[in-house]
Amino acid sequence: MIRLLRLDETVFYLSFMQIETVESLPDTTLTLTNNRKLVVRNTLDDVIEQIETKYETFGIVVKSKPKEETE
Repeated sequence: MIRLLRLDETVFYLSFMQIETVESLPDTTLTLTNNRKLVVRNTLDDVIEQIETKYETFGIVVKSKPKEETE
């Protein structure tokens, strides 16, 4: 589970395995595997770091790819 903040600053925990995508739209928006969307106060980088840390805990090395800049 990762620690997240709702927009009203209340803390909640979410199973990182339920997260399909993380976007900055500009607010950080999580799309879950059931297509539900959650908007959180956490930064995009914070959410990604928490997810990667959890995967590493289970022995799965995952590194997100930075977006390629278009020329």
